Amino acid sequence: MTRIDFDTFLKVDIRVGRVTRAEPFPEARKPAIKIWIDFGGEIGERKSSAQLTANYSPESLPGRQILAVVNFPPRQIGSFMSEVLVLGLPDADGEVVLLAPDRDVPLGGRMH
Repeated sequence: MTRIDFDTFLKVDIRVGRVTRAEPFPEARKPAIKIWIDFGGEIGERKSSAQLTANYSPESLPGRQILAVVNFPPRQIGSFMSEVLVLGLPDADGEVVLLAPDRDVPLGGRMH
């Protein structure tokens, strides 16, 4: 494990947003879902490609609050520009389970 100092940690901007829409992403190399996330006024809506298909369907995602890194540079994933990194943890099979608050919180709130 590489240790970092607190100032380095503060550079990673992790915010809460609400999924507004989700679509299958069949042309991705690994099974993925395209998702649009509203982070509120300051950041607005951003999109991401996430490998969530083992535990989520596109229909199950809209309305959920999730956490994402919002200050990484955009990344081209096939024909889709991913603007944020959605955060998750591996389940017992190594598949992604989304990180989310356990109750609704204001959109755009920064993790601390």
